[in-house]
Amino acid sequence: MTDTSTRTAANYALELNRVLDAPVKNVWRCWTEPKLMEDWFCPKPWRATGISIDLRPGGEMTAMFRGPDGESFPQAGVFLEVEPMRRLVSTDAFRAGWVPSDRPYMVTEVLLADGGEGRTQFLWRALHWTEETLKEHEAMGFEAGWGAATDQLEALAKSL
Repeated sequence: MTDTSTRTAANYALELNRVLDAPVKNVWRCWTEPKLMEDWFCPKPWRATGISIDLRPGGEMTAMFRGPDGESFPQAGVFLEVEPMRRLVSTDAFRAGWVPSDRPYMVTEVLLADGGEGRTQFLWRALHWTEETLKEHEAMGFEAGWGAATDQLEALAKSL
């Protein structure tokens, strides 16, 4: 996979890099269609509900993360870059209309490329503002959580 992005926050990056057993077009749909995203975006038994996506630079994405014991955490951010079938970059540093958020946490980058034989080379990266937020994300279970969500994404994309 060719990565032409500038990585100024490389010291504060967490990433998941896999080959998914589903074509790029299906993986893209799972990232950009709210009803599909609700099926995979949170590792079970958590779930994402009420997802809305305005798929354009400056467009907002919102969701509510719901836990098995009634917990709920809103998520909101904006897209910085949208390259269909190839790249999504978003951040929680802003809300709709470029209004700064209360606590910028990370920039998320998703890179997709043809992995051959109907597969997708998939890179999901979290670029944090500080070492503190990176460590916080690791302690929250980044590896297990994003790994489980990616397993769910792959299964859904493969079934489409």
